[in-house]
Amino acid sequence: MPVRSKDNFLVFGAPRIEQDEIDEVVASMKSGWLGTGPKVAQFEKDFSAYAGASYAAACNSCTAALHLSLVALGLEPGDEVITTPLTFCASVNAIIHAGGTPVLADVDPVTQNIDPDCIREKITPRTKAILPVHFAGRSCDMDSIMAIANEHGLKVVEDCAHAIETTYKGRHAGTFGDFGCFSFYVTKNVCTGEGGMVIARDETDIQNIKVLGLHGMSADAWKRFSDDGYKHYEVIHAGFKYNMMDLQAAIGIHQLKRVEENFKRRCEIWDMYQEAFRALPVGTPAPEEPDTRHARHLYTLMIDPVACGLDRDQVLVRLTKENIGAGVHYLAVPEHPYYQERFGWKLPDTPHAVALGRETLSLPLSAKLTDDDVNDVIEAVNICLGA
Repeated sequence: MPVRSKDNFLVFGAPRIEQDEIDEVVASMKSGWLGTGPKVAQFEKDFSAYAGASYAAACNSCTAALHLSLVALGLEPGDEVITTPLTFCASVNAIIHAGGTPVLADVDPVTQNIDPDCIREKITPRTKAILPVHFAGRSCDMDSIMAIANEHGLKVVEDCAHAIETTYKGRHAGTFGDFGCFSFYVTKNVCTGEGGMVIARDETDIQNIKVLGLHGMSADAWKRFSDDGYKHYEVIHAGFKYNMMDLQAAIGIHQLKRVEENFKRRCEIWDMYQEAFRALPVGTPAPEEPDTRHARHLYTLMIDPVACGLDRDQVLVRLTKENIGAGVHYLAVPEHPYYQERFGWKLPDTPHAVALGRETLSLPLSAKLTDDDVNDVIEAVNICLGA
């Protein structure tokens, strides 16, 4: 692995790509099968086995996975879906595009995940589903969320974009609700450049997802053009173009094989950060809850302007000048003008999410980082905070 000079910018979230992925992509290109085919089928099989899921359907993004799952629930105009305000806009947009109305329940300020007590406060006769997001790789309180769902007859779609390795009481995130949706975006713990996956317990549900994800056709390209001969298809839904390509799955197959190895490396980096920042006037991630596994997807610092003498954005600017890339995860959803105008959301309605969204920055945590890279990050944080 080439050594990075401190004079070069350390990209936030750069993935660890090795020769196996490169060779597999080249093999796909030489085979002539670039679109949805045997490698996608293999990736689905491998991922469902890893997550302990009965069925899986690959698609071209986690956003697509969320949208398809919500469409499969049969949302109708006026149906409400409760979700967190501390998430990427895709979680909310998927609800909107599926025909539902997003409703925000504030987060717990310690775990930064959706607060089950706040979910209860938001339930109305129009509530159809709950969409919890396992933020930064920490599992939501799934016992409480599923108890609420069962009590009120609600569906659950888990947003597991940060949570490939996450477990809760011995089960993988995504296996509790009706659907679990995962991301393989370039910054994720398993990456395919762009890509997503839906897992489910019910075969009928996953077949419905697959049909909806490819124009509503009853047969995908691999089945239509295989060496068994051409097969006619029927359009049985007004579907979407959300399928994953074999070129993407070729990367994912080998990324998944190293998921635990890469997780171990991120744990080492996480521990180095925790030790290094212990004495700084910043907030660091809370310990993981008993009988859970945190996926270590995002390492976040909370920058309190009073304690630090700088606000989060000032620290971001300083880190950039030190050649360290950082991220913002996330400005609370109600901060964005579109949602304020459409839904009338006000910042005081979700105070914990708003405060966290204004104070949090994410540091590089890729398994690609060397110890020297990590030490560069630690040194830059100390310089930026005047320590």
